[in-house]
Amino acid sequence: MTEYLPQILLALSIQTMGVLSPGPSVALILGVATSRGRLPSLVTAFGVACGSIVLSTATVLGIAVIFAQVAELMTVVRWVGAGYLFWLAWKAFRKAANPSELKPISAGKQSVLGTGLAGFFLQVSNPKAIFFWLAIASVGGVGDAPLPVVLLFIFGAFLNSFAGHGAYALLLSSRPVRRLYEHGQRWIEGALGCFFLFAGFKLATSKV
Repeated sequence: MTEYLPQILLALSIQTMGVLSPGPSVALILGVATSRGRLPSLVTAFGVACGSIVLSTATVLGIAVIFAQVAELMTVVRWVGAGYLFWLAWKAFRKAANPSELKPISAGKQSVLGTGLAGFFLQVSNPKAIFFWLAIASVGGVGDAPLPVVLLFIFGAFLNSFAGHGAYALLLSSRPVRRLYEHGQRWIEGALGCFFLFAGFKLATSKV
């Protein structure tokens, strides 16, 4: 275990930098937290963390490096991710055009499963998250480690992601933030729409 500890700590430190730097996943949590409340935003954060399980497993298996080296595969990932970001932009612009009254204790109409899957699918197609995991793969993974060490690494990645994104969910669903959202819902949703639109455009036109 001690032999692989430096690699695990380095990988998780890189992941932490990715979690702490706001991106599409945090923007999604912001939208859910301010419009639907704390529980749905935590479920979204859980979905994002489950997406980190997929990305960390891909890193262990070397799939992330393979994707980076095969242009066709990366093109598919880019277009799927861009399409999802454009869909999120459309939803945000629709909310901006037709702002609705907030119900503080409402969990929203979307099911728990649907809420979690939204976070999951965004994370596994999130260009920022993918690039951070490619950086982790480039500094060495734990693919040659015993199975218990590999499982510990993947579980650590899940906990790291859920702790960071869960903290965002708790903060952004707080009363002051929700009160701010109530007064500026149209502008906030418009800004989120612009962010998702810009991120989708950048991803669709980027050359990886």
